[in-house]
Amino acid sequence: MNQLNSIILEGNVVKKAVLSKPTAGFVVCKFPLAVNRKTKSPDGEQHEEVSYFDIETYGEMAEKCSKYCDKGQGVRVVGRLKQSRWKENDVSKSKIYVVAEHVEYKFHKPKPEEIEQTNEQSNEQTSVQAEGQAPAAETKTEASAAPKSEEVIAAEKTAEEAAVF
Repeated sequence: MNQLNSIILEGNVVKKAVLSKPTAGFVVCKFPLAVNRKTKSPDGEQHEEVSYFDIETYGEMAEKCSKYCDKGQGVRVVGRLKQSRWKENDVSKSKIYVVAEHVEYKFHKPKPEEIEQTNEQSNEQTSVQAEGQAPAAETKTEASAAPKSEEVIAAEKTAEEAAVF
């Protein structure tokens, strides 16, 4: 029979990732990950269960994680479980942690208030342009990078959901 050791976790980084170099040419990054699970009891009451996992990455991925894994950052980790064993005062101890083989970063989705605030800023820039003042090149760049309207976001979500199999 084949043996399988694989895990996929999706959650939020609990605290800033820590990068270390235990030996020359070897880089390790460690960070804790919180994974939430919501359930409903038979009587309809909602419960939330939080599980914490220690994550380790190595090499180039470790350097990227140390840069991007800040507290609260959403990530998806694909990896394997690893157990460390040691003796402390003649007592056997062990710890299980996740060795990440792949890490994806979830992007921040703007809240409706943030979209409205950005749209108001874009409207202010447009009214300045209408008064005859030529916009600076930076203003055009900022306006073109403004978030999409709620209708466009909803339409894109619908299209994405239809494309998922």
